Amino acid sequence: MVIGVLGGFAALFVVAVVGFWLAGSGREPSKEADGSHLRTGSKSAALAGPLYRSGSLSRVPCRLPKIAEGDEASMRTFLQTLSDCLDTAWNRQFAKAGVAGFTAPQRVFWSTPGSSPCGSYPAPGASAFYCPANDTMYVGLSNIVETAGGEPVSHYAVFARVIAHEYGHHVQEDAGILEYGHELMASGGGGAPAEASRRIELQAQCFAGAFLSAERRTLPMTARQYREMINDNLLRGDGASQPQDHGSGKHYAGWVARGYRGGALSACDTWTVPASDVS
Repeated sequence: MVIGVLGGFAALFVVAVVGFWLAGSGREPSKEADGSHLRTGSKSAALAGPLYRSGSLSRVPCRLPKIAEGDEASMRTFLQTLSDCLDTAWNRQFAKAGVAGFTAPQRVFWSTPGSSPCGSYPAPGASAFYCPANDTMYVGLSNIVETAGGEPVSHYAVFARVIAHEYGHHVQEDAGILEYGHELMASGGGGAPAEASRRIELQAQCFAGAFLSAERRTLPMTARQYREMINDNLLRGDGASQPQDHGSGKHYAGWVARGYRGGALSACDTWTVPASDVS
C-alpha cells in the first residue's frame, strides 16, 4: 500500500511504501526483554516505548566508499556498506533499550523491474520503499539518483538519508510503532489518516537524522553535506496538489534536523506533539 509520496516536484518524488493493509506484516511479534509483546502494546511502543529512553545511537563507525557518477556497481557497494552500518547501529540500540528480537531487514537493490508483496517496481517517480510484509528495503540503483533532482553523487548524504529513512520504517515495524500508526490510519483515530501517515514519515526522518548524527565524524557529515541534505529534504515535502501525508518541506527537513541535533531518540517522538508540528 503506497501511503504517500515524498517530494515538492515531480522529479523529486520518492515513494515510502508501508504495505500493511493489503499485504499484512506476517511476522512474529517483537518482544521486550521481560517477554512482553511490543506488538500487542503497540500504542505504548509508539507513545512511550523503550526506544525513546535508550538515548543516542552509538557510533559504529561507518566509513562509506565513494560513489562514481553513472556507476551502479559503486552505488550498490555504497548502499550495502551503509545498510551494514544501519544493521549494527540499530541492533545495538534495541539491545540498549532492553528490547529483544530485532532482526535486520532484507535488501533488494534493483536495476531491473520486479515485484514485492507491497507492489511492483519501478513505480512512477519511486526510487526507494520499505515493505513490512517481508521486512525488505527496495532501492533502485539508478532511480535513487534520478529522483534526487540532479544532485551529484558527491553529495552522498542526500542518498544516505533516503536509505536511513527507509530503515527507520523497519525500526518502527520491529518496535511495534508502525502497527499502531496503521491502526490509527485504518480507524480514523488520532486525526485524519493523513496525519497519522505524517507522524510515521516524519519519525522515520528523525530516526535517519539521529543515525547520521551518530556517524557524522566517519561518514563524514561535513557542513556542505549537511546543507545539501537539508536543501534536498525541503524540496521533498508535500506539494499543494499532492496528498498531505508526508509533511511540508519545512517539517520534512525539520524533523531530520531535529534528529541530527537532538541525538537522543526521545527527540523523535512524533506521536505526542501537536498536529501543527507534523503538518
